[in-house]
Amino acid sequence: MKRCFWCNEKNPLYVKYHDEEWGKARFDDDYLFEMLLLESFQAGLSWECVLNKRESFRQAFDGFDKSRVASYGEEKILYLRDNKDIIRNERKIRASVRNAQIFTDIVGEYGSFYNYLRLFWDGKTVYENDKTTSSLSDSISADLKKRGMSFRRRPMRQYFFKK
Repeated sequence: MKRCFWCNEKNPLYVKYHDEEWGKARFDDDYLFEMLLLESFQAGLSWECVLNKRESFRQAFDGFDKSRVASYGEEKILYLRDNKDIIRNERKIRASVRNAQIFTDIVGEYGSFYNYLRLFWDGKTVYENDKTTSSLSDSISADLKKRGMSFRRRPMRQYFFKK
């Protein structure tokens, strides 16, 4: 199989991610929330670094349950900040709680996060390779930021557009 230049073929987690997830259309809120949370921690780091900690994040963030994350209080935030198995940036942890609240609000408003994302394009498959931004991704990111989300490096485009 031909893989993208960025895929570290020496890392089985990265290869599995590339082969089984990257560029595959996924529309379910649980997966989209997981990716949003993980990407919130990526800011300033490599995706590979975050991916290597994915299972630890899954455990620490209650299986990426958006309702539970949205309800985290100070005690849980401090617990996460002290968890050596995840990225312990307190600003990113607090942002992930706020982002979960906003994600939940969007789902309530539009029925699903995917329905919200569909507002930004005409439903046709978009093929983008080796790009980290586009006018579409910038529009989605601007709207998420306007709603109060933070630590968005890239929008969710790679999870619902094909490569």
